[in-house]
Amino acid sequence: MAEPQVGIPADPPHDTAVGTTSGPDRGHVGGRHRGPNAPVPVVKKRRTIPIWMFVAPSMIVLAVIILYPLGRAVWMSVHGDAKTLDPETGRFVTGGFVGIDNYTRWITQTCGTATGTIPCPPGTLGSQFWQSIFNTFFFTVVTVSLETVVGFAMALVMAKSFRGRGLLRASVLVPWAIPTAVTAKLWFFIFANDGIANKLLGTDFMWTADPWPARFAIIVADVWKTAPFMALLILAGLQMIPSDVYEAAKVDGANAWQRFTQITLPLVKPALMVAILFRTMDALRMYDLPAIMMGSNPATSTISVLVVDQMRQGANSASALSTITFLIIFACAFVLVRFLGANAVDTQEKQRKGEVA
Repeated sequence: MAEPQVGIPADPPHDTAVGTTSGPDRGHVGGRHRGPNAPVPVVKKRRTIPIWMFVAPSMIVLAVIILYPLGRAVWMSVHGDAKTLDPETGRFVTGGFVGIDNYTRWITQTCGTATGTIPCPPGTLGSQFWQSIFNTFFFTVVTVSLETVVGFAMALVMAKSFRGRGLLRASVLVPWAIPTAVTAKLWFFIFANDGIANKLLGTDFMWTADPWPARFAIIVADVWKTAPFMALLILAGLQMIPSDVYEAAKVDGANAWQRFTQITLPLVKPALMVAILFRTMDALRMYDLPAIMMGSNPATSTISVLVVDQMRQGANSASALSTITFLIIFACAFVLVRFLGANAVDTQEKQRKGEVA
């Protein structure tokens, strides 16, 4: 019988390992036995990338495209166009710093002379500032209102199911697809002195010369062209309304007017306000129709037309006017988004919570 060997330790149990803490077995890695002196594997932490790194490229592109031109326009607007005598060199130089003089001259309609400033004579560009402001807002309010009503009616018709609906939708978009310059020339010939408009109405209006007939002609041309755009956006909102809601309302005895005011209008409001926002921003910078149809007629000149005309006389003064235009458009957009519900995402969220009727 063999004697037991003294001084030789027994094998450690398989559920423990030298140099490891108590707990689950760390001696087996990948199904193999790890020796007592083998290094413990290190688990690498997952690297997290800040969110701003994903947004930074887009913000840089927007800064280059938007902020630089805006900053350049503001910088030019505080410099003058007139030549001044440099006392150090004795030469006439242009572009000297004038502060807010360009802005105050537009607002007060004053023109600079060798001896100071005087009220701009009638017929000059400086005397057309407030008239252009009035024309711009007049066209915006009237055209957007008419286009919203006409576009809503067109969208309600196109939302119904009937034979030939696809052909109707395609034909409705034709006026909107025509370039604005072509549309302006088309309506210029229609409203000419011997054009179709006077022959059909039996009148002899001077559509391109008299102030109010000229404004009416631009409104008609703009509504004809842009109402399909409003109809397209509103139609997208109408198609998001479930048909089950209307069927339930019919079962409850709601008539057509009640379904329109209690279902259609509240549920289509986000798309409607977005359409009004887009169209308002576009109308505030209207240029093509008045410039091509009426030329530089002060009765129909908008802010954009005035800016382009001023560019031919002085870029710095025109930059001040374009900055004023930007501020006006920004203020209108802020009012529409902040107070009139043009923020579609916020409006839909409130509707889900029952905060908006």
